[in-house]
Amino acid sequence: MDFSNIKLIVTDMDGTLLNEKNEVSPRFFQQFEELKKHDIHFVAASGRQYQSILSKLDPIKNEISIIGENGGIMQHANETKVLLKLTDSDVQHCISLLRLVKDCFIVLCGRKSAYIESSSTKFMTQLKTYYSEVEKVDDLTQVTDDDFVKIAVYHFESSEAYIYPQVQNLIDSYQVVVSGQNWLDISHIKSNKAYALKMIQNDLGVTLNETMVFGDYNNDIGMLKLARLSFAMKNAHPNVIKMANYQTKSNTEEGVEDILEKLLKSKLPTS
Repeated sequence: MDFSNIKLIVTDMDGTLLNEKNEVSPRFFQQFEELKKHDIHFVAASGRQYQSILSKLDPIKNEISIIGENGGIMQHANETKVLLKLTDSDVQHCISLLRLVKDCFIVLCGRKSAYIESSSTKFMTQLKTYYSEVEKVDDLTQVTDDDFVKIAVYHFESSEAYIYPQVQNLIDSYQVVVSGQNWLDISHIKSNKAYALKMIQNDLGVTLNETMVFGDYNNDIGMLKLARLSFAMKNAHPNVIKMANYQTKSNTEEGVEDILEKLLKSKLPTS
């Protein structure tokens, strides 16, 4: 495996860079310092709320690029911006449909905060894992003072089995993606991690052959296609394993860090 041309490393967060404690390992932060010495830029790309990604990567947050909300928000070159928004009518339409889906929990994701109607303590416990800024409201369709980038929908058993079949009629008009075992995301038809990553590649002048990407779920497939060195985690969805060019250990075994160690070792001078 040839690492010599790599200038850009991109990794998903949940199920990929984050371990079983939902933390970034000390090993990665040490590796990041070494990557900088070789002028290799790092991008964290996640369906998570932008503020939550910042908190997980706080020590290096001002030195990296961030793709949050599955491409809805991007931090790059000292600028944070909303890329593609849902209109008020989009929000009204999608939420009206989702309210008919049994046992699902709806999260309206804005630039400033995430908004929920549910009072379920059990759901709030799960939500706080991914969202650090949350506001409870009486009616999601009446929230107006924000830029909405995504509607996330949670099911305690399986988003793919219980939510995805119920939203098929949205697929032609919106980006609808199963982003985790329990999550499904609805966003602007062009909004995804790959859309944002392509912008970063173009800005940096980095090609597919100079990019390394790690992912574990369906919302990572698009950006895996933008890298020659594309890695599926051992714990990845079968679709991701099929798409990626390579496979690494699971997130609980520091699969990302193991590949980064190989890359850094390849940079050592030979005697």
